[in-house]
Amino acid sequence: MKPLLRKTLRPYLSYIIVVLAISIPIYYWVIDAIWEHELDEYNSIVAKKTAYSFKRLQLSPTELTNNLELWNKIQPSTTIRKIQVGESLLDSSFNISRKEPFNKAEKQDRFRYLSKVIYLQNQPYRFTIQTNIEETRETIGHLATVTLLLVLLLVSGLLFLNRKLSQQIWTPFQKTLDSLKKFQLNQQQLPAFVKSDIKEFQELNTAIETMVEHSISVYKTQKEFTENASHELQTPLAILKNKLDLLLQSEGLTEQQYQLAEEMNAALLRSTRINKNLLLLAKIENNQFDSSEKISIDTILLQSVDTLKEYMDQKDIRLIQHIVSPVDKNASSGLTELLCHNLLLNAIRNTREGGQIYVQLDNQQLEISNSGQQALDPQQLFTRFSGISKATGGTGLGLAIVQEICKFHQWEITYEFQNGNHSFRVRFGNSTFLQN
Repeated sequence: MKPLLRKTLRPYLSYIIVVLAISIPIYYWVIDAIWEHELDEYNSIVAKKTAYSFKRLQLSPTELTNNLELWNKIQPSTTIRKIQVGESLLDSSFNISRKEPFNKAEKQDRFRYLSKVIYLQNQPYRFTIQTNIEETRETIGHLATVTLLLVLLLVSGLLFLNRKLSQQIWTPFQKTLDSLKKFQLNQQQLPAFVKSDIKEFQELNTAIETMVEHSISVYKTQKEFTENASHELQTPLAILKNKLDLLLQSEGLTEQQYQLAEEMNAALLRSTRINKNLLLLAKIENNQFDSSEKISIDTILLQSVDTLKEYMDQKDIRLIQHIVSPVDKNASSGLTELLCHNLLLNAIRNTREGGQIYVQLDNQQLEISNSGQQALDPQQLFTRFSGISKATGGTGLGLAIVQEICKFHQWEITYEFQNGNHSFRVRFGNSTFLQN
């Protein structure tokens, strides 16, 4: 992800570079054309002035011929010759590149030629003048360099001003963003936004304040609902459980009645667990836990392993563990204990008798693997009430709770099936949650 300022500067810079690249040849062509036009005007004036000067001398034909021969010898840049019968009387101007005869360098210079008809003693003469325009390239180069430096100075100044102004303008937005980052819904305290003299940012602050107030109100309502539901639902479920226990202890029950009562008791126990887990999920989603507590995950994991060791022994499951100590993190101890318990219990339920479970913990991740025959569906794995959990006698909410706990702590949980083993990995840190 890129900052907004850099996102806007890149198109500007690209546009400036393209314009400069296009303008350089256009700039050269325009200045060269202007220079040639000015030289043509100058050469035309020289031709007219030369014709006027010869007319003022009032030379005889012989004197005119002698003077023209002398002129052509001592004026290397101009020639005057009499036009023959049938020769074109049109004027023309053109460029020629050639080497100067008196210059030892191999470099060729560029010359601007003007071929113009003038009249001397009422006779047409072809006046040809050449002017060295090689200096135009140097002039254009110097002008282009100065112009480029000025443009770069202008562009760099505009970019600098744009950056400074953008930073100044976006300061209220950054402060608002910082306030939102520090805001925690479970604290139920409205963030304090700095007032801005920019209309759009002030409207943004007002809209966010309204939204946060609504979120706090909804949070309070949901929290009260979960707390009330926790108390109100547990009471009738507990009464039903006690009544069923009394019924099961009755001596007059037939075998069929006893079997029905046992099925009702099992369904009631599952309903009780589902109710507790759903309430727990609601509390996790509403951020009703403290994640700033410093805990030792290795200690919590070992306690969970000891608690479930009896279940492993019943299925003759071999446990292989490699637990680094200490592994200290800032997290909720209750939720972390539940995460370890659910992952281990899921591994036990989905491991055949005589299988093995592998537990590894270090500062980067927790991995719990168990032997299996085929991969689980990753699309349904963390879905609530998935069929695989029902088949193993669970509530269908264990892995969904694990997923929500990882989201709450900003951890990452992944699943893969490789070499006949199901592997769940929880990577610690502020990474984005990913689901394989």
